[in-house]
This record gives sequence, structure tokens and C-alpha cells, in this order.
Amino acid sequence: MITGAQLYTLRDYLQNEKDFAFTMKQVAAMGYTTVQLSAIGKDLKPAWIREICDQAGLKIVLTHSSPDRILYDTDALIAEHEVMGCDYIGIGSMPDKYRSAAWITHFAEDFLEPAKKIAAAGKLLMYHNHNFEFEKLQGKRMIDYLLEAFTPKELGFTLDTYWVQAAGGDVCQWIRRLRDRIPCVHLKDMDILHGTPVMAPVMEGNLNFPAILAELENSCCRYLLVEQDVCQESPFDCLKKSYDNLAAAGYGSGTDKN
Repeated sequence: MITGAQLYTLRDYLQNEKDFAFTMKQVAAMGYTTVQLSAIGKDLKPAWIREICDQAGLKIVLTHSSPDRILYDTDALIAEHEVMGCDYIGIGSMPDKYRSAAWITHFAEDFLEPAKKIAAAGKLLMYHNHNFEFEKLQGKRMIDYLLEAFTPKELGFTLDTYWVQAAGGDVCQWIRRLRDRIPCVHLKDMDILHGTPVMAPVMEGNLNFPAILAELENSCCRYLLVEQDVCQESPFDCLKKSYDNLAAAGYGSGTDKN
């Protein structure tokens, strides 16, 4: 498993070419060799992004892409991922309209064909969870609807450790359940500040990461992507702390030969 950076953590520093190029050098200097693209500037072009990441020694392994583009611009989106050398096309969250008992089944009805087209191109649509997917609709969790509607070849899951914990779930239990569907995961820790849960660098909070990482070793996970949506200090410092802690535990950047 290779430790990478989920660039959403640094989204404020990725909105133009100058900032993006400088930030990629900073990410590489921390020790990372892989990244996920998320919330970057809309004017940044795939070929240019690939060039800058290649220069920094960073492989793009996952994105978060617009749900509308996944639905209605699938072919172009696949072509852009080919340019970037990226095999995993991610959806960051379920659009609001599907989050009810009346509409949850419409998600699969709408996204199944794009998922199949993505799979036929040798890539995989990846769904990133928050905590709301663990809410029950008519006695069944939203995430269960997704698991039943898509095969592992049609939909993978970018399991997010913080959000599973925030939903009251057992992270290790869900890793076991999704062990064949999680080539990418998001690692973020949970700490308590003045009685309120907050996101924290990996191994700086209260999640049992030795057990989580051991469980991931028994899954199909390839990429451990560090993410921290909200930081209590500089997001650069948070990414560096997470990398250093994971590297000290034996989970550094490694080299992705695929």
C-alpha cells in the first residue's frame, strides 16, 4: 500500500497554475509520490496537470469528478483520465436529491450505465462515503443500497475512516465488509477539541490506526490517501505529520509500478 495525498486538503492553494505547480513541489518534498485530484482550479487542463505532477514525481491515482460530468460527459471524462494516467474516477458525495427513501434507488438507475462505460475503458468509478450513507432508509442503510445495486467491477468505494467513525460505525468491520471494493481509502483521524469531534492528522487522534492498517493489509487496498478537510493548523503541516507518522509505521510512499 502506498501513502498518497488527497489534494482536497490543500484546495485553497490549487486554484491557478502558479499555486498548483508550487504546491505539487511542496507535496513531493513531504515524501508523497501519489496524489488524488479534488477541488482544483477549473481552468487547469489535464495535460498540463499531468506534466506538472510528472515533473514533481507525483502519480495521479484518483479524482473527485463532477457528478454531472460522470453522468453526461462520460467519454470526455474517461479520455481526460487517460491523459492523466489515472485509473480511478471518483464521485465525492451523493447528490442531495438521492438521499431519501423515494430516490435512493434512482442513484443506481442513473449512474449504472456510466459506471459500466468507465469499467469497459479499464477504469473504475469510486464512491466516497461521508456519514450520511449509514443512515437507514426503510430499515436499510444507504450504503447497502449501493452495495446491492453495483458489482465490484462497476463501483468501488473510497472508504473514509473519519466518516465511518462519525457515523458510529466500526472502521475495521467496514474494511472487512468492503475488502474487495476499496483499492483507495481516505485516512483521517478524529480528535476531540473542547468536547467536539475534529479532524486530525493520521495517528494524532483517537482512531485505532494500527488495527485499521492491519485490516487494510488484508484487503485490495493499493492507495492510502491522507485527507483532512478541516485543519487546526496549516494544512501543509497536517499532511506532513500524517505522512511522517505513516512512514514511521512502515507505510511510506513506495513506488507504484502500475
